[in-house]
Amino acid sequence: MKSIYKFLILGAVLMPFTACDDDEFLEKESPTVIKEEQVWNDPKMITGMLANFYDRLPTYSSTATNWQAFAMYDEAMWSGNTEGPNNIPTYSPFTWTLWNYDLIRDINLALENIDEYSATLPDAQKAQFKAELRFLRAFVYFEHVKRMGGVPIVTQQLIYDFGGDPSYLQFPRNKEHEVYDFIASELDAIKDDLGNEGSIRRANKYTALALKSRAMLYAGSIAKYNNLGGAPVAATPGGEAGIPASMADEYYTKSLEASREIINSGVYSLYEGNSNDLGENFFEAITKKQANPEVIWAQDFSTASDKRIWFTYDNIARGVREDNLSSSNITPVLNLVEDFEYLDGTPGELKTRTADGSDYIYYEELDDIFENKDARLYGTVIYPGASFKGQEVEIQAGVKVWTGSGYETVEGNQLGSTYTDGGTLVGSSGPHRSITEVSNSGFYLRKYVDPTPMSSTRGVRSELWWIRYRYAEILLNAAEAALELGLMEEAVGYVNTVRERAGFGENSLSELTVDRLRNERRVELAFEDHRIWDVKRWRIAHEIWNGSPSNPDAVLYALYPYRVVRPGHPTHNTYVFEKLVAPRFGAPRNFQVPAYYGAIPQDVLNNNPKIVRNPFH
Repeated sequence: MKSIYKFLILGAVLMPFTACDDDEFLEKESPTVIKEEQVWNDPKMITGMLANFYDRLPTYSSTATNWQAFAMYDEAMWSGNTEGPNNIPTYSPFTWTLWNYDLIRDINLALENIDEYSATLPDAQKAQFKAELRFLRAFVYFEHVKRMGGVPIVTQQLIYDFGGDPSYLQFPRNKEHEVYDFIASELDAIKDDLGNEGSIRRANKYTALALKSRAMLYAGSIAKYNNLGGAPVAATPGGEAGIPASMADEYYTKSLEASREIINSGVYSLYEGNSNDLGENFFEAITKKQANPEVIWAQDFSTASDKRIWFTYDNIARGVREDNLSSSNITPVLNLVEDFEYLDGTPGELKTRTADGSDYIYYEELDDIFENKDARLYGTVIYPGASFKGQEVEIQAGVKVWTGSGYETVEGNQLGSTYTDGGTLVGSSGPHRSITEVSNSGFYLRKYVDPTPMSSTRGVRSELWWIRYRYAEILLNAAEAALELGLMEEAVGYVNTVRERAGFGENSLSELTVDRLRNERRVELAFEDHRIWDVKRWRIAHEIWNGSPSNPDAVLYALYPYRVVRPGHPTHNTYVFEKLVAPRFGAPRNFQVPAYYGAIPQDVLNNNPKIVRNPFH
């Protein structure tokens, strides 16, 4: 059968029957076989199928899938057991490979079956289901093209006729821009039929616009930055990889128009439900699942339906964990923390030494060093002196003991230990240079760690959602597209809106540079699966992660706080900080040019001679 549905065999009971009953028995319809007409005219069955397709959407990294990749770049390091992502000599082109048509095939089949069998389904409902299927297919194609460049666009079921010649099933790769064009045209065609108004779990008009906003921005970036002078990323002769530079403005315009439509609709806004605490407010913008006007589309989880995730169990700060196993695997690094600016607009480098470097700067409280920082830092990272779930996360690496001529550093191998003066030696949350499942970087992750009681236990786990699209990203997409199109005033306005929510004054920026815009994306969207795709589409990954141990962008850094032990002196029981290469961090990040496009698996090349390789592969 060509249906994706199988017979549901509930059981069989052998009963005697006479010959005169044969005809009647054979004419009876089986109660255990679902016919095509039943499936495709039943909205509940179609909705169930759609739920399955939503669950199967490809995602590179999220709190439910491949979250270990959060520690692969320059946002965090791996503080868990094993070496993990701390020692990556170079990124393989297979790291981001995706070549899977299973879901596309099932969507194509569903679209054909609705047309063929849905005789009694109301036309409006049929149009909505078809629009939703086409949205999901466009999403899957975007996940392919952003990794692989051009892939074959297949919009109908392919059936082998067993004739011995499979060539009619072998599609060549489409040009990279053709896949982006297909995505845009599909979204334009179906956005007004999607329905699901107000839903954040199923696609609606604004979900389609959000996908278009992001996808067209990616296409514009590749068209522009893959073709700048000196850019080493070659295009394939047939355009399967690479987009003509002349198309950049067209894609930026499409992205900006999609973003404007969302912005001007007034349907979404930045979350500002906690105006008394801007750091907590930013955290709530990610974690609050009720009355949150910022979320456009999310993958949700539910304890009631036993659809839960392990992310909080594996990443809650060591000293406040609720279970006795696992914690603290993904720990943010100083590289990211220092990219959060001070509220006066100055760079975010933390001040640990005097101007001449002759002495430490002494802080009365652990968190004083972070005073007047961008509030998004608090909402993203647990830093020394900060709290989580109403408890201080005790972060102290040791003590600095005054010897009369300088300081002796004393650390210990026991978390939550006490020094000889009765004060803390090592905090219950470290940091520590070698113990695993405690921060080795001096920071813990706050964003996407669930504060709900028992959510970090094996028995309960977390139902915190994963946000695929939110309004702040749309504002930054609009700002980037406008900036690339020379619309400075519009671009600045969008960025200032985002910054004001983080504590910056109204109109804190009067102009915007590409680098400033890129830093805004880095700090606003950290740990939301944007970083790797942003630096790839801007074609700067090979520059910032060049494998050099002398390149501060390629090496991950830690911040270790120490309590000062100097009785009788004003600095006694103050805190000082050391910046250092993160312990347990191995090879500097090394992104090489061939990794801009994913490598096509060998079995795909073997099975289809029409498929050409990506550049340098």
